[in-house]
Amino acid sequence: MKALEFESKLGANSDLTVPEHLAGQIPKEKAVRVIVLVPEGDEDQAWRRLAAEQFLAGYSDGDSIYDAV
Repeated sequence: MKALEFESKLGANSDLTVPEHLAGQIPKEKAVRVIVLVPEGDEDQAWRRLAAEQFLAGYSDGDSIYDAV
């Protein structure tokens, strides 16, 4: 499967525009997989940071023996 990456904005009619220079690479009348990545909100980032902090808080110097495995 080939990936094409570009930025776009959702239009007033809830449509996404594909840049012309890439549109020719997308087969017409065939199913394609579309993945949409949206920016994370501040709350999502805060939860991820807290989860990482809590995970690492359980790590002690004695656990470093497993780093060499």
